[in-house]
Amino acid sequence: MENSGNEKNLNGLLDNVLDKAKQALSARDSDLYLSETGIVWHVAKGIARVKGLPGVKSDELVLFPGGKYGIAFNLEPDDISVVMLDFSDDISAGMEVKRTGRVVDVPVGEALLGRVVNPLGAPLDNGKKIETTIRYPIERESPAIMDRAPVSVPLQTGILAIDALIPIGKGQRELILGDRQVGKSSVVLDTIINQKDKNVICVYCSISQQSSGTAKFIEDLRKYNAMEYTIVVAASGDESPGMNFIAPYAACSMAEYFMEKGRDVLIIYDDLSRHARAYRELSLLLRRPPAREAYPGDIFYIHSRLLERATRLTQEKGGGSLTALPVIETEAQNIAAYIPTNLVSITDGQIYLSPKLYQEGIMPPVDVGQSVSRVGGQAQITAYREVAGNLKLSYSQFEELEVFERFSTRLDEPTRKALDRGHRIREVLKQPQYKPLSVVAQVVILLCVTEGLLDGVDLNKISEIKEKLGQFAETGLAGIKDSIMSGRILSPEEKKKILEEAVKLIPQKKQDVKNGVS
Repeated sequence: MENSGNEKNLNGLLDNVLDKAKQALSARDSDLYLSETGIVWHVAKGIARVKGLPGVKSDELVLFPGGKYGIAFNLEPDDISVVMLDFSDDISAGMEVKRTGRVVDVPVGEALLGRVVNPLGAPLDNGKKIETTIRYPIERESPAIMDRAPVSVPLQTGILAIDALIPIGKGQRELILGDRQVGKSSVVLDTIINQKDKNVICVYCSISQQSSGTAKFIEDLRKYNAMEYTIVVAASGDESPGMNFIAPYAACSMAEYFMEKGRDVLIIYDDLSRHARAYRELSLLLRRPPAREAYPGDIFYIHSRLLERATRLTQEKGGGSLTALPVIETEAQNIAAYIPTNLVSITDGQIYLSPKLYQEGIMPPVDVGQSVSRVGGQAQITAYREVAGNLKLSYSQFEELEVFERFSTRLDEPTRKALDRGHRIREVLKQPQYKPLSVVAQVVILLCVTEGLLDGVDLNKISEIKEKLGQFAETGLAGIKDSIMSGRILSPEEKKKILEEAVKLIPQKKQDVKNGVS
């Protein structure tokens, strides 16, 4: 009976509002503006149901008392369901809701560079107000097929294991996945740091992460002077599910502004498994039918429409690119789970970080056997393909042979040599954080290991020799450096010169040459 009375009261309020609107409409003149107003009749966590607003559009912003915003999500005959972008604790039944007449949009432009903002573009870094007159809706159509160019330009991460074995091209979508605490954010952090002086804009989108973790990430960016070309869009785990849901779309719109200006942009979504959970929470509150693992039926679509916006544009469209690195968290190394398989099928390859390698101290713990790049190899610099063409196959074979070594199986000489080479490849692929390698340094190091210069060298000295080779590549190869960066094939004379100079930095090899040993 009490509910019936409340409904009568609400209906009475709604009738009064409609009567006033009709009176205003009948008496309107050129100076009178008619705005639609609705009434809240039900509130749940992050969700409000509203009667009225007959002209409201999908994804339109609506305004609640106290300056709080929501998104019109479900448009039904009797009412609309609104996803709150602020906490709904102060919202109660009977409150008025007004249309804003605009869909959810965000500010875009140069003013955002170096700033930390929330998914609506409001600053979170205590800096000055963001002054820009351009706004993009968060939901935008992906570029047409005829506007897309082939992926043919590399995007260097500075991480040897990735650039050599699982290369990424500008305009590609490469998934980074692994269990908790295996260094996924470290990989993307090093990738952002490596874009310094490479004319690449970076956008980092933090979705439902702990505020302390995001703050440390931002501090590292500032420490290595990477914030000047980076935008951070942060929606913490303390935010409403609605704010976490719109975060990647808002970040993508901010990135697309630069892409459409002909710039190269790198965007990182960290991470989309949390984004899927936020959408699942909203969908269940909206009473949408649950499907597998209680996710709604359109869970694939929310990620596909986001990642399809990453591409490389043709020269007629400005030639800009948007490279996406979505991050996914797996559970107990289960790559075949629902959300990971969805993302694997959408993206152009994946980089899998193994907890086993992490525990063994192999950093970054890239599992070469389970990682693949379906596009980047075509964008790889020619010198890479020349010096590391068979490296991935050799390393995968080494990992298979390593099982026999552990059981002390009697091995023939070729197998033993393959194992010795594999151990040195593994040591070379180890790389400390915050120390990305240049293209030339990587090519020199790879050439030395594939030509056997490191065979027989004490494994404990590989790291020191690798550092010396990197320094030599930066300072001692002026002419050859230009040849590598231009994409030309290394001539036999250039290879010989590199090896002759590099062998001087390897103590054991100098002794072997002196004694006439090959």
